[in-house]
Amino acid sequence: MTTDERNFRSSYYEKVGCFSVEEKKSLNKLLQDDIRNLTKLKHFVYNYTVPAQQRNLLWSLIMGIMPLHKSNTEYVREQRQQVYEDLLRAVTVMRCLDVDSSKSKDIVLYKMWLLENNRLWHSNVRSGVQADDNHFVEIVRTLLKIFDDDVETYWMAKEFYQYTRELKKECAKLKELTQTLLKREDKELFYRLENLGLFAGHSNLLDNWYTTCFAGVICETVLVKVWDKVCGGAKKIVVFLFVELVKDIKSLIFDLHSLDELKALIETVKDLDGVIVNKAIKSWHSNNSEVEYAH
Repeated sequence: MTTDERNFRSSYYEKVGCFSVEEKKSLNKLLQDDIRNLTKLKHFVYNYTVPAQQRNLLWSLIMGIMPLHKSNTEYVREQRQQVYEDLLRAVTVMRCLDVDSSKSKDIVLYKMWLLENNRLWHSNVRSGVQADDNHFVEIVRTLLKIFDDDVETYWMAKEFYQYTRELKKECAKLKELTQTLLKREDKELFYRLENLGLFAGHSNLLDNWYTTCFAGVICETVLVKVWDKVCGGAKKIVVFLFVELVKDIKSLIFDLHSLDELKALIETVKDLDGVIVNKAIKSWHSNNSEVEYAH
């Protein structure tokens, strides 16, 4: 069997949810160890496709939500549950939730997060999402569509948000890498985006997309494959996702006349079949010679 054929079959099996026996055995061994190895767990999500049924446990271990010592898992899970219930009870008793927000889980979790961080002041108890917190809410909304357990989702959102703070610090470098890749792969497209003002100092479009890891832009069922890599320490993968995205809609971009139009266009690209995401992951892998852990 040729290398291309093996790669095609491997890609197809992963897309339909099938994984190699070796990968399954490797992951099961990592998770069954009495003391899970954090470095090896990060290495797995960084290099392989994560099975959906084991994603919540993998993320919880890597993010520090669940303990690496297997014997402590139930105790810690109970404590996480208790904290969640206490916060939910508090925002309910304090009447921090109006009629509309009580029906919207993302706002409920947002208010709980504010309370836990001592930021739920009287001035914003009944107000909407504060401008600086939009990134957290976007992450929550995405995770609510990925995980069924609200307790799990709350803890995942808090920790993933902290990961994105590292991305925010490095946005300048990520934007430089974006320009470098575009110049190399499609100069015409680069100059068009530059003329639209995407890379100008006053534009924060890339910052927002990178800081939220494209939450609310790419369909969550495929975006989660990129977030796996972020959990593993891949800061730069958001750049490759953006580059593949704009390459995919290149012809439409040349019809635009403003940054507002570019924002509107990109936020309609959901990539439901995962073509853009898969290309981005492939390109990222081929351009990374060494593992860089962000945390």
